[in-house]
Amino acid sequence: MVLNKTIMIIIDGLDEWGTKVERGKLLKGLIDLCNEVSMMRLVITSRPYPDIQKALKHPSIAIFDLTKDYDTRSDIELLIKSELEFEFASEEIGKLVIKADGLFIWIVTALNFIREGMDMEIWDSQTGQPVGQPLQGHTSQVNSVAYSPDSRHIVSGSDDKTVRIWDSQTGQPVGQPLQDHTRLVLSVAYSPDSRNIVSGSSDGTVRIWDSQTGWPVGQPLQGHTSWVRSVAYSPDSRHIVSGSSDNTVRIWDSQTRQPVGQPLQGHTGWVMSVAYSPNSRHIVSGSSDNTVRIWNSQTGQPVGQPLQGHTRSVWSVAYSPDSRHIVSASEDKTVRIWDSQTGQHVKQSLQGHTDWVRSVAYSPDSRHIVSGSGDNTVRIWDSQTGQPVGQPLQGHTDQVWSVVYSPDSRHIVSGSWDNTVRIWDSQTGQPVGQPLHTGWVRSVVYSPDSRHIVSGSDDKTLRIWDSQTGQPVGQPLQGHTGIVWSVAYSPDSRHIVSGSGDNTVRIWDSQTGQPVGQPLQGHTRTVYSVAYSPDSRHIVSGSFDKRVRIWDSQTGQPVGQPLQGHTAWVRSVAYSPDSRHIVSGSDDKTVRIWDSQTGQPVGQPLQGTAWVRSVACSPDSRHIVSGSDDHTIRIWDSQTGQPVGQPLQGHTGGVLSVAYSPDSRYIVSGSFDNTVRVWDSQIVQRMGRPLQSHTAPGRPVDHPDSNGLELSSSADILTTFQSNLLRQDVSHVHSPPDHSCGIDSEGWLHSLQCPSDQILWLPQQLRGCFSGYQTSLNNSSRC
Repeated sequence: MVLNKTIMIIIDGLDEWGTKVERGKLLKGLIDLCNEVSMMRLVITSRPYPDIQKALKHPSIAIFDLTKDYDTRSDIELLIKSELEFEFASEEIGKLVIKADGLFIWIVTALNFIREGMDMEIWDSQTGQPVGQPLQGHTSQVNSVAYSPDSRHIVSGSDDKTVRIWDSQTGQPVGQPLQDHTRLVLSVAYSPDSRNIVSGSSDGTVRIWDSQTGWPVGQPLQGHTSWVRSVAYSPDSRHIVSGSSDNTVRIWDSQTRQPVGQPLQGHTGWVMSVAYSPNSRHIVSGSSDNTVRIWNSQTGQPVGQPLQGHTRSVWSVAYSPDSRHIVSASEDKTVRIWDSQTGQHVKQSLQGHTDWVRSVAYSPDSRHIVSGSGDNTVRIWDSQTGQPVGQPLQGHTDQVWSVVYSPDSRHIVSGSWDNTVRIWDSQTGQPVGQPLHTGWVRSVVYSPDSRHIVSGSDDKTLRIWDSQTGQPVGQPLQGHTGIVWSVAYSPDSRHIVSGSGDNTVRIWDSQTGQPVGQPLQGHTRTVYSVAYSPDSRHIVSGSFDKRVRIWDSQTGQPVGQPLQGHTAWVRSVAYSPDSRHIVSGSDDKTVRIWDSQTGQPVGQPLQGTAWVRSVACSPDSRHIVSGSDDHTIRIWDSQTGQPVGQPLQGHTGGVLSVAYSPDSRYIVSGSFDNTVRVWDSQIVQRMGRPLQSHTAPGRPVDHPDSNGLELSSSADILTTFQSNLLRQDVSHVHSPPDHSCGIDSEGWLHSLQCPSDQILWLPQQLRGCFSGYQTSLNNSSRC
């Protein structure tokens, strides 16, 4: 072979491809080719696995050890700092760099976990009880919260780049999110007259907003050269102070939005927190240099020496309402009180938190201090004695990043990484309203009388909702010990059935919310789909154990033997309207019809080309519809098992759910492409434009009225409710079928036929579907 130009073959990450034998054959062929063709060049990157090193031992091949020639640690550290400098001090960043061991895939996975979302909670300062339901709406962690001076509103700033205003009484959002920052919103504060809100962001700017309209007031305040970590108004509303990662404090004129004087310089680390004294004469700042500094707000000069005593970064500072004291919170897990005149410690440090203390605030009457910590708790302290008041306020399930008292001292509001904002009533100590789901909502369905909706969630509970008001009915239905994947009402609306990751089916009294009898046990893996027979006598369930089971709904006993035939997970089951047949869809790419009386298959499997995620029977029993991972919907003749027309095409993602309209004329489908589509089942073509309100995969839900088909569950909204009512995603993590494999402690999938072969490395968040059992995998599938 004669070539006029050089051909270069590049193989990146050879170690992640194929078996040892396959890699050996590939390398031998390529090396032979390069030796025969002078203009051929071969470049390979790989981990130094023995089989690869052996195959590359050839006189014409040069091997470079990049782990020695190039140190990636500085690049990894730069990546961490650009993403997480607000959350981590240099010591913690160093630990992450060491753990990454040069692997960017490791650190990217770690960053995904660290940057989890959070909302807010409000607490009763007297009883430590939560007030009402979490304030939900932010799509990422809440970094800062503040009360309006009149106590009517709460403002929050989030990593989702938005500022939100909430009604403190109802917990409902007020207006739309304030969206002009281009990066994380790290700090928010109200002006003393409640007219404006100020926010600081990692985009390096300070912004002022009109609290009534939500509109920005003028241009952003620019001058800092790095993240703005903290902002505060002066008590007379004339000035704003900001602290930044550029190690400086700046003062701004709130009317002209111009800087006042030069930056206040002195800290040798990031300025994490700033606050004005109540008399406006001084500013206090806390820094990652472990010190607290006091500044003259008129001259910008430091007052006295830095306040030293903390042994780690100071995250939060605040003045007492009488200006006599300063309180500070630190990574050293302590809260300290300082005399603002002398700079000396007042009493010993306040100890009790078991992790970094992220935020502190005084009560308006100066009697108490509240603190929020990485140990997931909020604590109240007696400011005179330094002793804790009562027990820690527990309810958050992740780090508490921001705490503040309401101006009337009745409430405490806290923001956490657990996606909640809670309010606690200081008079009664009782929560107002009911808690919502705290995990993804996996399944929703209307009751046959249209009065209620039931939902199943990752929080292992079911909830019943009033379909007219959107309010929860009663307490959560608790009993499952795993994710609730599927829920269904009995045709008479009296009972609810649920299937769970705990391998059981449960029946519930829809009026009382109490379980009926014992769990229905028999499946050996997750129960993914459940349905009642139209006569209410039986329940059918489909499971990851590849079986379909029929149960007596009165006794809870299995009816006959499991229906066996599927060779992979059963994802969907449904009864025919006449109760004679059961239809099931599976990851084995087939739809099967079963005789509900004998449990025997009816005809041959209906063969598709990809996982079948959802099946439904038409109300006239003539047809079956199925939705599949190949982005198509198929209609089948239930008598002959033959496809009716061509597959319905239009979705650009896997079809998660399908349903018929009550008159059999229409089919509705929900897909991973974030759309809901309606199809004419008679002419087998898509009707109109897709319904595109969702921003995450949606699953259509049956509505008993022929004018329905308006309810769908999704990561962004449940369209009948307000956006903060039922939240979270309905997409699932799946493990695909074909070749048996197992996962090791490092996250590598290995072929069970050849355990030494590493097939694929899985990030931490995708390993759950392989834990505790052997599953199956093919090279082209995804988990």
